[in-house]
Amino acid sequence: MKVLSTVIELQTQLKKMHLSPVGFVPTMGALHEGHLSLVQNAVQQCPVIVVSIFVNPTQFNNKNDLKNYPRTPDSDLSLLKKVLRETDLVFTPGIKEIYPEEDLRKFHFGNLDNVMEALHRPGHFNGVAQVVSKLFDIVKPDIAIFGLKDFQQLAIIKALVKQTGNKVRIIGNPIIRENDGLALSSRNRLLEPEIRSHATIIFKTISAVTQMIKNYNITEIKSFVRESINNVPGFKIEYFEIVDDIDLIPLKTKTEMKRDKRYFGCIAVVAGKIRLIDNIEIELV
Repeated sequence: MKVLSTVIELQTQLKKMHLSPVGFVPTMGALHEGHLSLVQNAVQQCPVIVVSIFVNPTQFNNKNDLKNYPRTPDSDLSLLKKVLRETDLVFTPGIKEIYPEEDLRKFHFGNLDNVMEALHRPGHFNGVAQVVSKLFDIVKPDIAIFGLKDFQQLAIIKALVKQTGNKVRIIGNPIIRENDGLALSSRNRLLEPEIRSHATIIFKTISAVTQMIKNYNITEIKSFVRESINNVPGFKIEYFEIVDDIDLIPLKTKTEMKRDKRYFGCIAVVAGKIRLIDNIEIELV
């Protein structure tokens, strides 16, 4: 693999190789097995892939969150060496490469930007749209792979591609979990040991919902989820919603569920000082 830090180097190298399709996996570093599963998926589908490592400042509405976001560049490159080929590229730009000028663009995503994460992290998805659109313009990929853990982000990116007329194909990769069910996240390494030992409650709770949907209404289910999480010391739920995977409209009743749509239970929890998200598909059988 080659590690490149400027747009000119990256584009020159891609042009020189003239391989297609080009796969793309954008990351913010602090890589783990979840990220590697995205990379491995891309490797299987494309003769050349680009993995970007860039902690994007415009998607953090909390400056402390940006400051504390884990940065592990040496470890990231060591992990990538295990799965990337000679033809593959790692793009590690500085801020000036991505934002030579301040990005003042405002994106509008309708309901997607008015529920769940958007309510708790104002401006977050506008920052995501800014950086992803810039990276797409730089890399010009044919295929881009994102993790399903960031469920709302995936819906936003699909909407962004539609809005901009970009031809890139967006693929959602399944959530990779630790042995006890906790969804892999760069933030997991920031959890205090006692909090981490109880964090399995998140997956246990949303897994229970997949069975409860048969016999309980939405109000009862949301009440169960809230009590299950909040009863664990140090844990506090921010939201739990059951939404479709396109418009992310929260269900109020089970009668709103349609057979031709997919639904997911999405949750955000503050575990100690760290905010975690997760989701699970919910089928009305």
